[in-house]
Amino acid sequence: MQIIKTVVRLLIIVVPFSAGAQSTFLQQGAKDYILLDRLEIKLQKDSLLNFSFLKPFPRKWWVNTLEKVKADVNNNLSRVDEHNLQSALMNNSEWVTGSKESFQSKKSLWNTFYKTQSNFLEVDQEDFFLSVNPVLQLQAMKENNNNEFLYLNTRGLVARGLIAKKLGFQTYLSENQERGPLFLQNRISGFRAVPGAGFYKAFKRTGVDYFDARGYITFNAAKFINFQFGYDRNFIGNGYRSLFLSDYSNNMLFLKINTRVWKLNYNFMVMELTPQYKRGATDSLLSKKYAAIHHISFNAPKWLTFGVFEGIAFGRKDRFDFLYLNPVIFLRPVEQQAGSPDNALIGFDIKANVARRFQFYTQVMLDEFKLSEIRNGTGWWANKWALQLGGKYIDAFGLKNLDLHAEANWVRPFTYSHTDTVANYTHYNQPLAHPLGADFRELVLIARYQPAPKWYIQGRIVSYLQGVDTGGANLGNSIFLPNTTRPFNYGYKIVTGTESKVVNANLYLAYEWEENFFIEASLLLRKITGSSNSTTASLGIRWNMHRREYDY
Repeated sequence: MQIIKTVVRLLIIVVPFSAGAQSTFLQQGAKDYILLDRLEIKLQKDSLLNFSFLKPFPRKWWVNTLEKVKADVNNNLSRVDEHNLQSALMNNSEWVTGSKESFQSKKSLWNTFYKTQSNFLEVDQEDFFLSVNPVLQLQAMKENNNNEFLYLNTRGLVARGLIAKKLGFQTYLSENQERGPLFLQNRISGFRAVPGAGFYKAFKRTGVDYFDARGYITFNAAKFINFQFGYDRNFIGNGYRSLFLSDYSNNMLFLKINTRVWKLNYNFMVMELTPQYKRGATDSLLSKKYAAIHHISFNAPKWLTFGVFEGIAFGRKDRFDFLYLNPVIFLRPVEQQAGSPDNALIGFDIKANVARRFQFYTQVMLDEFKLSEIRNGTGWWANKWALQLGGKYIDAFGLKNLDLHAEANWVRPFTYSHTDTVANYTHYNQPLAHPLGADFRELVLIARYQPAPKWYIQGRIVSYLQGVDTGGANLGNSIFLPNTTRPFNYGYKIVTGTESKVVNANLYLAYEWEENFFIEASLLLRKITGSSNSTTASLGIRWNMHRREYDY
């Protein structure tokens, strides 16, 4: 995106890096997020963790909180939490202010590699920090109704660093071959996309081959203002899903400005996206579209956080619309000034930490609505909204490190869609928010238990009822179709199309053999209306990366 690149070049020239120290961010799916969730609820009023809805989360903020908790002799942490806290400090050591002696390995490799327990190669000097680690995920899977051998084979490298604690950077590259369960294969063929990936090639008939390449730079323009420019994923929300912006789709080019001052956190982001496309027989340049997002949150009282979200997805032929570059203006009035051609979303979110055991949260997203039509109750097609309600309960029923999480999501038909196939809320043939798109109601139940420092057990049930478009009629399920192709204007409800009920249950067990090296097994049961059960067992290893999930 030329305009983003130009803006970043100017910022690098004119912004004094001496304004403040800069942090890189926790990786997607990092194990730190388990402890982060728990500490946010336990501390209840932490001024940094209460803004954890914006992911990835800054490592500097994270270490700041960890060191305060460690220094508190009355922190009342369990043995498992103490282990996880020490591990989190070790994995973010560039910001640790105390002794780092306990991070050292008992024996390094050639006095060069694994000098510390967490990093294959680490350089930690006054004005320069660098960590380099291999990335690996190998899984063998067997599905009961599938004669093929299923697998995931990921190899790669991740590196991050700081220069004079003013400029941060991170890069990640992995090469992947995957043949997943049949429902994943069906999803790939239906969407012409691999969940979480971009360009892919067929591999051994029913498998896929793809790269996952990410990278960013980050710096502070002032004490409270952070810039991040890169190609990666972002997530806005407190839940398992997000109705605003999730990390389900492919990586994207973005420029993000985050400001945290007083009791406020303000995030502005512009993104370059790829509209819906069908790859041809020969290589060709893909079209581009864009999105701009504002999210402001207010943490007062300290245990309660309110947020307001607005987003615009838009397409312009070969150019960016400069109207959306203003970070301190409401996007909806700007969109109206442009003639209302674009897809405008607004939303609200609330999070409450209660009794140092519970967290309750909600997201409300409004795509388009008319109050008079809602009062009429006739199911007007353009009353497009989405609702999320959720709660977390840590140390449930007095059992330490047993955490429960429940979440419900409702999305009306045609939500996230637009009058054309460009400005819908999608990227690279995948939804930008909820993986299911629209016209569904969903329940997510998660139980996570860590009985000992190196053992992880998790059970998850995802159950949803979705209306499926049939007979060529656009009843609001697919957010890729123009909503002008709807067959009628009234009579829409949540689950309007042919009902499809899916239950996806997963049991996961892992042992952390060495730091960030997991031996893991899982059993997945998926049931869909009118079809036989699909049961998939997997066994594998994972090293320095997030776990691949099939949760749809």
